[in-house]
This record gives sequence, structure tokens and C-alpha cells, in this order.
Amino acid sequence: MVQNGPSTATATATTPAESPAAPAARQTPRKAALASFLGSTLEYYDFFIYGTAAALVFNKLFFPGGDPVIAILGSMATFGVGYLGRPLGGIVMSHVGDRLGRKKALMITLVIMGVASLMIGFLPTYEQIGWWATGLLVIGRLAQGFSAGAEAAGASTLTVEHSPEGRRGFFTSFVMTGYASGMVLSTLVFIPIAALPEEALMSWGWRVPFWLSVVVLAIAYWVRNHLDETPIFEGVQEEAAKEPAAKPKTPAAIVLRTQWRDVLRIVVISLYSVMQTVFTVYALAYATGPQVGMDRTVMLTVNAVTVGLSMFTIPLAGMLSDRFGRKPVLLIGILGCSITIFGYFWAISEQNVGLIFLFGFLNMSLFYSCWNGVWTVFFPEMFAAPVRYSGMAIGNQFGLVLTGFAPAIATLLAGDGVNGWVPVAVFVVTCAAISSIAIATARETAFTPLEELGKPQRLTVS
Repeated sequence: MVQNGPSTATATATTPAESPAAPAARQTPRKAALASFLGSTLEYYDFFIYGTAAALVFNKLFFPGGDPVIAILGSMATFGVGYLGRPLGGIVMSHVGDRLGRKKALMITLVIMGVASLMIGFLPTYEQIGWWATGLLVIGRLAQGFSAGAEAAGASTLTVEHSPEGRRGFFTSFVMTGYASGMVLSTLVFIPIAALPEEALMSWGWRVPFWLSVVVLAIAYWVRNHLDETPIFEGVQEEAAKEPAAKPKTPAAIVLRTQWRDVLRIVVISLYSVMQTVFTVYALAYATGPQVGMDRTVMLTVNAVTVGLSMFTIPLAGMLSDRFGRKPVLLIGILGCSITIFGYFWAISEQNVGLIFLFGFLNMSLFYSCWNGVWTVFFPEMFAAPVRYSGMAIGNQFGLVLTGFAPAIATLLAGDGVNGWVPVAVFVVTCAAISSIAIATARETAFTPLEELGKPQRLTVS
């Protein structure tokens, strides 16, 4: 399924040449990194406020008040629904990105995410309009997923193509530094909200974090609007203008025909991220639920601190991958995460706050940063410029479907008693092990020049 080396698929037509000399003077890596950072901050702020609300309040607001287990399962499932929208967003917007430009696609996804989150903040509840409220929540979540499906791939592609040789990992790591920033921002907003009296929290308090996403949207839109298109993409466009027949009509179809092994590899590698949704969403619901009964403010603080510290370790992981390669950093991260997730759940079951912080730091701040600092550069480096956005988006977003439903799966797997978390930890480590096989058998991309990435692939463009 995932063999080593480049795909063997070939075709007779040649690909539009990547501009062999993407002039360094036209590259703006710092501006690209900032734009990607802010866009990812908005994306993950919105995703995490949804995940936090799903863990703490949506089971009471958007589902009937009968069986609490069914309600929390339904709430976790609506979190996963967003991941069903991600492949569609990845396919549609990556087509725009590979045909019309990285910047244009990213501007569209930014607006969709902001509008969807604002809409969720104004929704009526189940008590007011019944199942219509649940349906509207699902629609808003699908729109969030559609946007997110294109955001990470677009931001990664744009930053990779703006980055100088030998520092692609460092600059592109700021895509996921935005993840940490969005997570911290969402949690810091939710901590005082969660401390409100129950009546205030359930009536208006939970809505405030969704409304505040407009502020992040405005800042990110302004910065991104002042960013230039990448020199590599402009070079492809210039070549296509000279030879219109050579311009890819459907980049998604081309990459699936010629590099399907690489797309499939990314699907499998993306199982790594099950670790993150189980840590940040399921563990929050488990710790604050009736089985453990910890204070929700404590667990929100754990999430904020551990993910917040990764704002420093994610760029470090990117730098290490520039020096030692993408694969070693990813594999070290998987090993560390697989060990420490057991310690994290055990500490929660013991209600030992000190150990929860310790294992949370090791798992999320340290070892999971090896993933977040590298995958955003590793995935786009597998493809040539004409299909780079499409190849990464399709593979990554289909791979993330299981990630989105991981909290719901974990809810079903969890047993009773003090060791009820063990099946959940085993599930997470199994996904990580499968991901590690795909990583280990991949080709190393860190030391390949930008214009050579994706070769000796030959793409059919007819």
C-alpha cells in the first residue's frame, strides 16, 4: 500500500516546468509565515472553541435531555462531522489554488470559516426549535470543515514556495504554530466563560467565543490580502501562458492518476493526528464527566498551557527537520506520544493535577510538536508545483476523517471503572503505529531543492 520511493506511474505528456529560478528576492518567507500563522490561528481557534463547547455544553444545548451518554456521544459526533466536510473543501479549494493561485483560495477559505463560526454563535437551541437546532449546528460545522479542508494545505503550500532552501521546515512550521495560538486563544476565552454560573453559561456565555472569531478574521484577512503570490506558482502560470495546452485542467484528477501512492501515503500518515483530538477533546470530556469529575477550569488550563508551550517547540521541530530530515523527527514524536498518552490518561484517572500537567507537557508540548512542526512541510514536498496544493489537500483531508470522529470512537470504546481509559489509549497508539509504518517507508524530502520536488514524476496534463 505504501511503498518506498517515488510513484512509478508515468505518462507521455510533460508537466509545466516549475520556475527553475524562483528568485530569492521575490520570496517573502517572513510575510508568508505570518499570513499562514494568522490564518491557522483563526482556523484552529474556531475548531477548538467548537471542540470545547462540544465537550462541555453542546450535549445539553442541542440534544434532548434524556440519556446523558447518548447526548455526549451525539455532541462528539457533531465535532467529527466537520471532518466530513474537509475532503470536499480540500478538493474544491485545492483546484482553485492550483489553477488560480494559492492566495485567492486562502482568502476564500478564511471568509467561509469566519462566517460559519459567527453563525454557530447565533443558533437557537434544541429547547427552542428542537432537532432543527441540531441540524443547523451540523451545517455550521460542515462549513467549518469545508474551510479547514483547504486552509492547512494552502497555507503550507504557499509558505513552502516562499521559503529559502534549507529553511523550509522552519518557516512552514508557523502554519501549526498558528494551531497552538488558536488553541490557547480559544481556551483562554473559554476559561472565564466556563467559570460562569450554569444559567449564564448555557444561555449566552457559550456564544461569546464564537462571536469573537470576527476579530481574528479581520486581522488575518488584512495580512493575507497584502501577501504576494508565490514565485513558483507564477512561474508555472507563465509557462502555461506560453503553452496553454500544457496547463493542468484538473489537478486533482492528475495527481490521483500519477501520484496516487503518495496521496494514499498521506492518508495513512495523517492517522497520527488522532492523538490530538483525543487529547484535547475526548480527554476533556472524560476528565470533567461523571466518571472522574474533575473541575473543567483545571482541564481547560491544562490544555491551554500544554498546547501553548508548543508554540516554542513546533518551530524547533521544523528546524530540526531541516537539519536531520523530516522522517526522524516524525518517528521520534510518534514513539514519545505513544508512551506518554498512557501516562496522561492514568494521571487523569488518579485526579493528580501535577502528573496531568507533566504527562500533558511531554505528550502535547514536546512529542506532538514533532508532528505539528513537520507534516506541513513534509506533505507538500511530495508533489510538484502544478498539483502540490491538490495532492496535499486530498490526502491529508481524507486521512483526517477518522481523526474527527476519534472523540466519538473513544467515547464508545471507554470502559467502566478506574481503567476504563485503557481501550482509548490502545486505539490512539494503534493509529500512531500504522502512521509510523507509512512514514518509515516514505522518501526523505528535506534535502531536495524546491524545483526538484515531486520528480521524477511525469504528470499527464491532457
